Amino acid sequence: MSRQIVLYDTTLRDGTQGEHVNLSAEDKLRVARKLDEMGIHYVEGGWPGSNPKDGRFFEMCRSVRFKNIRLAAFGSTRRPYLRPEEDQNIASLLETGAETVTIFGKSWDLHASELIGATLDENLAMIRDSIRYLKEKVGEVIYDAEHFFDGYKRNPSYALKTVEAAIEGGADMIVLCDTNGGTLPHEVKEIIDKVAPGIDRPFGIHAHNDCGLALANSLVAVQAGGSMVQGTVNGYGERCGNTDLISVIGNLQVKMGFDCIPPEMLRKLTELSRYVSEVANMLPVNQRPFVGKSAFAHKGGVHVSAIIKDPRAYEHIEPELVGNRRRVLVSDLSGKSNIDYKAREMGIKIGGNGYGSDKIVQEIKRMEDQGYQFDAAEGSLELLIKKATGQFIEPFKLESFRVTIEKNGSDPSASQATIKISVGDEHEITAAEGDGPVNALDNALRKALYKFFPQINEMGLVDFKVRVIDGSDGTGAKVRVQIESRDPKEIWSTLGVSENVIEASWQALVDSVQYKLSRTPNEN
Repeated sequence: MSRQIVLYDTTLRDGTQGEHVNLSAEDKLRVARKLDEMGIHYVEGGWPGSNPKDGRFFEMCRSVRFKNIRLAAFGSTRRPYLRPEEDQNIASLLETGAETVTIFGKSWDLHASELIGATLDENLAMIRDSIRYLKEKVGEVIYDAEHFFDGYKRNPSYALKTVEAAIEGGADMIVLCDTNGGTLPHEVKEIIDKVAPGIDRPFGIHAHNDCGLALANSLVAVQAGGSMVQGTVNGYGERCGNTDLISVIGNLQVKMGFDCIPPEMLRKLTELSRYVSEVANMLPVNQRPFVGKSAFAHKGGVHVSAIIKDPRAYEHIEPELVGNRRRVLVSDLSGKSNIDYKAREMGIKIGGNGYGSDKIVQEIKRMEDQGYQFDAAEGSLELLIKKATGQFIEPFKLESFRVTIEKNGSDPSASQATIKISVGDEHEITAAEGDGPVNALDNALRKALYKFFPQINEMGLVDFKVRVIDGSDGTGAKVRVQIESRDPKEIWSTLGVSENVIEASWQALVDSVQYKLSRTPNEN
């Protein structure tokens, strides 16, 4: 039977200390519910003694029945030379009503003697007294030995005394913390091998990622006997972040055979990662292991040719195991295999008109040499293949357009676009204003097309990006415009390239509309 590893999530506390990561009390409750659904064991709700928002979160949780998680309140040991019952921080922890309290204390003599203004003996008493007092009031106390590894390397005997003080106080779990994130994996193993025999209860690891080793250190700690891993979803946290629990689960459960979450929840790992990104208003990292959009993306022609025969050739696991999917990208590095794979994926038959995958590859390489980037714009790629193989006829044609920008004094500039298009034998001329020239052009195009294709009202703009391809020509440089659009069913990306940003934007806009029309033919 595989060993159970307890997961302790601190996204709501340590994660929010990361730059640009902000969660309201309501956001925290949404994330806590999601973590509960996933089968995470502990969720650290925050530090009520330092943040009124965290106190409100715990108040909201009193009316919520969680199925899996134990809610933990976080705080510090009592202040120097003060009794626990006189310390407001300790009182705030108890006021939350949380069934688990996690407190941290100083393991590094540098902190104890030089930063908090206590003697080394008083620091030991602070740890012991705080835990003993809390154990009389709550069911479970977890002790975070802050800076344990740095403290051990400087003064091993004193670092051990701090852990012994926590055990004497009655701590249920000892968590060894690499708070500065500077300890190497071999050091973690050597230190745990020396101290673990003296810890007569379960212990865990809390690692930061300042050297990019938080995950490695967490795995090493588990192999050395640790039974709890603390971390955050997506590795959010102060400085370089905390251990990413997504990767912890992927490695411990999928690769190493430990039990972390219910097996049926593995397929929701990608969903969890993206959900928390959305709530935290953080862009998902495409290269994030296991769950990133690029984690199972293949671009090189040799790679694609191989995965068509056997995906194991270039994939360490099946992407579906963690709720992700395989993606084949098309670019100037592509071969026939990429096009064949993408065509099947898109439901497009190629070769029927003599325009086979080899010719499409050459066309893509020619266009990418001019600045196009089809691996980031699959909407434009699909249109290119359909047009090349005669499976898409352009539903409208541009006769002309004009864009004007007017600036009066300090007032914001005003933009207006006039456009003339033809649909079959009919012609339509419209004008529209916008917040900028591209917005005005978009509004005029939609206005002109609505009469013929009312379904375009379903689509909206998600993102608009402009990239300079080569800045050596200054303001006359060629630019690439990428547009991301969506309707109720899907999101797609299109692009345009030109020395003129309006022309590039027009190309991307037209591709976006044409993609929509190719997926939802006019029913009128």
